[in-house]
Amino acid sequence: MKKIIAALVVIISLFTLPVLSNNTSIKEAYDSQKSDVQVKGEGEVFVILADDLQESKHQKFILRIDSKHTVLIAHNIDLAPRIENVKVGDRVAFYGEYEWNNKGGVVHWTHKDPRGSHIDGWLKHQDKTYQ
Repeated sequence: MKKIIAALVVIISLFTLPVLSNNTSIKEAYDSQKSDVQVKGEGEVFVILADDLQESKHQKFILRIDSKHTVLIAHNIDLAPRIENVKVGDRVAFYGEYEWNNKGGVVHWTHKDPRGSHIDGWLKHQDKTYQ
């Protein structure tokens, strides 16, 4: 029985530790006021904002990545499909570029780069990838 419990702890750790360390990298970038940092993490949708419709269109929402830190997701919907059914309380994973601001920061480049000069990003919601 102890071996089964130990195996379960190891398996659960494999799935949860990367998310914690990735969210930690966002907090480190925030604390040191760094931008242009490629980050991967996940959080709970805290606020859904109106789309930004100026120039390139962006779907925007705020994720709570831990009890004290939130980050704005700015997802380019000219280059990637929008998440149609996202709602407050949903979990969203992300991979994109972090930009510092005093409100927690912004993650953008959550899509493929049509020019191929930037690392492709993505969002994941309810087992579907948006890029």
